[in-house]
Amino acid sequence: MTAVGKQIREAILATGPISIAQYMQLSLTSPVGGYYTHGQVFGRTGDFVTSPEISQMFGEIMAIWYILHWEMMGRPTKTRFVELGPGRGTLMDDMLRAAKRFPQFFATIQGVEFVERSPELRRVQMEKLGCPKESMESVKDKNEPDTPGSAVSERYGGISVRWHTQLEEVSVESDCVPMVMAHEFFDALPIYKFEKGTSGWSEVLVDVDDSTTTPAPPQTTSARLAGSPHSSASDNSSECHFKFVRSRSVTSNAAVILRDPRFDSRFDKGDHVEVSAESARVMAVLADWVSQNNGLALIVDYGQDWTQGDTFRGIRKHKFANPLSQPGSMDLTADVDFSYLRLAAQGKAKCFGPVEQGKFLLDMGIQARLKQLLQATTDKKVQQDLVDCYKRLTDPNSMGRIYKVLAVLPNGAQGMPIPFAPPSKEELNRPKVEKIVRK
Repeated sequence: MTAVGKQIREAILATGPISIAQYMQLSLTSPVGGYYTHGQVFGRTGDFVTSPEISQMFGEIMAIWYILHWEMMGRPTKTRFVELGPGRGTLMDDMLRAAKRFPQFFATIQGVEFVERSPELRRVQMEKLGCPKESMESVKDKNEPDTPGSAVSERYGGISVRWHTQLEEVSVESDCVPMVMAHEFFDALPIYKFEKGTSGWSEVLVDVDDSTTTPAPPQTTSARLAGSPHSSASDNSSECHFKFVRSRSVTSNAAVILRDPRFDSRFDKGDHVEVSAESARVMAVLADWVSQNNGLALIVDYGQDWTQGDTFRGIRKHKFANPLSQPGSMDLTADVDFSYLRLAAQGKAKCFGPVEQGKFLLDMGIQARLKQLLQATTDKKVQQDLVDCYKRLTDPNSMGRIYKVLAVLPNGAQGMPIPFAPPSKEELNRPKVEKIVRK
C-alpha cells in the first residue's frame, strides 16, 4: 500500500468511512506522497497530456484573447497574468512568448502570479519561464527551504513571478488589470457523490476493503485521454484496498450541499449526482476578485453545462485506473459542472458561455495560425504533427467538444466578450440534463 493509502486507511479506521472529497484531497495533495507532489505528472512521459502540452497553438490563441480584450478596455497601462494550477508552466510560457510579438501589450505586463501548492511543480514552473535560481526567494517556511516564493524571468524581460497557495493571497495594484487563466484546474478539485433514495439523498463514501477481490475500473470516458493513442486500455494491475459504500442516513454533507431545491426536482430515485462544493467556493472567490479588480478570466476545462453523476475516475500512464487503487499514484478527476460554476458566480460577476473548445479556437483564428506554422517548415513529419495536434484540439470526437471555455467579467462590464455570443434558439431548447438509464 502507498504511503497515502496507509494514511487514508488509518483515517477511516479511526473515524469511519470518509467522503470522496476527503479521499481525493489526501490522494492528490497529501504531504506524505500526494499525486501532485510528484511534479512530473504531465506530458507524454507522465500520466496525461493537457492542451498546452499538445501544441503551442493553444497558448498562443489564449494570449490573443487577452490582447484583444486589452484593446477593447482602452489599452490599460498595467496588466498582470494570474494562473490557477499552472501545471508545468507550459501554457504561461506560450502565452508570454506570443505576447512578446505585441510590444505595446507586453510592456504593460507587471508580472505573473501562480496559484500553486506543489513545491516540485513550482520549481518546474520557475525553470520553464527562464528564472535563474539565484533570482529565487524561497517561501518563509523553514520546512520548505527550496520552495520558490518569487523569482525573476530573464527570458521575459525581467518580469516578476510570484507563487501563492490560494487566490485570496494574490494582490494587484488598483490600476492594474489582472488577466486570470484557470486551465484544467476545477476538474481536480474534490467532489462529493450522492445517490437519491426513497427517503432522500444518501452519500457515497469510501471505506476500507479487506476482501481479496479487485474490482474493475469504471468504464467511463475521459477528456484527458481524448484522442490519445494510449487510451484504449485500462490499468487494472494494482491491488485495491478501498471500496465505495452508501451512508445509512442523510449525511451533513448531503443536507448542506443538496439544499438547493433543484436537486430534488430534477433527479429521480436511483440517480447519482457529483457536486464539488470546493469548486463553488473557489468560483465565488474568483468572481468577486475579478469584479473588485476590474479583471477578466477564462476557465477552460472538460465537463458539461449540467450536473452529472458518474464521472469520477483515475488516470495513470495514459490509461484508466480504478480510482480506489494505490492512492497517490494516479490523477483523480471528475467532469466540471459549468452550470454550478455559473450559479456560484451569480450576482458577483458576469459569466459568458461555456462554449466548446473547438468552436472557441476556430473562432479565434487557430486555422490561420496553423497555416503560418505549416508555411514555416518544409519538414513533412513536422507538418503532419501540426495538423494532428490541431485536429486533436478542435475535433468534436477528440477534445473539441468535451472541453469548454467560460469567460468571467466584472459585473459592470459592457457588451459581450469575443468570440462569445447569445445562445441560439436551438441551444436554448437543448436538454440540460443527460441521464444514464440504469439496468
